[in-house]
Amino acid sequence: MQSPLAQYLSDAANAGMTMAEAARALADAGWTTAHLAAAFGHSVVPMGSADVIEVADLVKRYATTTAVAGISFTVRRGEVFGILGPNGAGKTTTLEMIEGLRNPTSGSIHIDGLNVATQANAVKHRIGVQPQASTFFDGLTLRETLILFASFYDRTVDPDALLADVQLQEKATSKVNELSGGQKQRFSIAVGLVNEPVVLFLDEPTTGLDPQARRNLWDLVRQVNARGTTVVLTTHYMDEAEVLCDRIAVMDHGVIVALDTTANLLAAHGGDAIIEFTSDRQVDETLLAGLREVRSVRHEDGTHFVATAQPRHTLDDLFGAGRTQGFAIGSLTLKRPSLEDVFLNLTGHQLRE
Repeated sequence: MQSPLAQYLSDAANAGMTMAEAARALADAGWTTAHLAAAFGHSVVPMGSADVIEVADLVKRYATTTAVAGISFTVRRGEVFGILGPNGAGKTTTLEMIEGLRNPTSGSIHIDGLNVATQANAVKHRIGVQPQASTFFDGLTLRETLILFASFYDRTVDPDALLADVQLQEKATSKVNELSGGQKQRFSIAVGLVNEPVVLFLDEPTTGLDPQARRNLWDLVRQVNARGTTVVLTTHYMDEAEVLCDRIAVMDHGVIVALDTTANLLAAHGGDAIIEFTSDRQVDETLLAGLREVRSVRHEDGTHFVATAQPRHTLDDLFGAGRTQGFAIGSLTLKRPSLEDVFLNLTGHQLRE
């Protein structure tokens, strides 16, 4: 027989309350986070827990094909978490299993302390989803569509406020098929926000958009996250991952080959920075090799290429050598390591292969 506390938490979950909301209600009644942890251990996420998603040993197989091969990771509450990889890496399959749209072959997934496999209804009240391709009712306006989707969660929303959040308030009486590609993507995010989700999932959110529409959507993602919503997105765009994500899981052939912040990924797997420069005369390679932090040097078609672990130190020495050795630098380009380099070094192939 369940204790009154266990029954309350079960009823709260079925009613769509988040664990934080349930914890606040219990705290008002005299319970503390310590009481909850002592009673239920890891099955209850205390208010303010660092991790909102826990994925353990997740596998998805189709006959003889393994789409996801035993991945494990956590997503911290309040971060933007990216899954970066080429088409076919398993990104969308992973996202759909986390969202409860696809059953895993094995493994476990918890969102806000709830088991996705056994508490699917409660999970759906905590998440918002913007899939790769969204289908809406052709006959409804944007305002009517938002009201309809809110009714699925037994919620009343202010559709105009939601449309204002995604800069579509002037399109309130328009149909979805009257929107541009970027507007459709922003509207899909508005639909994903009708239930005030703890986590918003975005699957390849800027695919097919022009550069300006992509940047507008990036700004929207930042705004949503700034209000406290955790965002999980998949992408095969290096710049998108680098600009938006607090941490990135690099995925290839169904496995996560690295997971860290962009800075740490670049430092650990990006390789050296490359200084390319021309000069009024050829510079002795022995001199260049003796500059601080230089890893290698070469000369090709009138251009010097200097690989360095610390470009600032190397550049200081290079300009100093020019003054003392009597050569003048013509053009100079610094190429820092990118996520493309990280992916190449981790997997042995380019991202879009």
